[in-house]
Amino acid sequence: MPLTLHLLPGEFAVCRLPPNEPVPAWAGSGDFSSVTRTPDELSIICPAAQVPAGVKPEAGWRLLKFAGPFAFTETGILASVLTPLAAAKIGLLATATFDTDYVLVKAAQLDDALRALAAAGHTVRSG
Repeated sequence: MPLTLHLLPGEFAVCRLPPNEPVPAWAGSGDFSSVTRTPDELSIICPAAQVPAGVKPEAGWRLLKFAGPFAFTETGILASVLTPLAAAKIGLLATATFDTDYVLVKAAQLDDALRALAAAGHTVRSG
């Protein structure tokens, strides 16, 4: 299943805060942010530049947005991207919204990820 993905500009970070921490204001700004709360943590994905001092980020991520929307009944969409990336030994972080999926890959592995996706028949556009 060939897909189109969009490489969003900029570097992203993943931050881990205590599970009972309120969602900070900086977590919701920028063109993309994701906040997930579990009993174990408050996890935030956001542009690296907006992470304040005192918060330890795992930075250096680039963000690929799947061209959606996709119906919840569609199957294999995420697997069609994750499988070639796994075969190329590309570490990733996947997340989703109501309409589409996103995959983050480390900037240092971006070129290898783009080659693996192209070889699998996917198209990646910048922006």
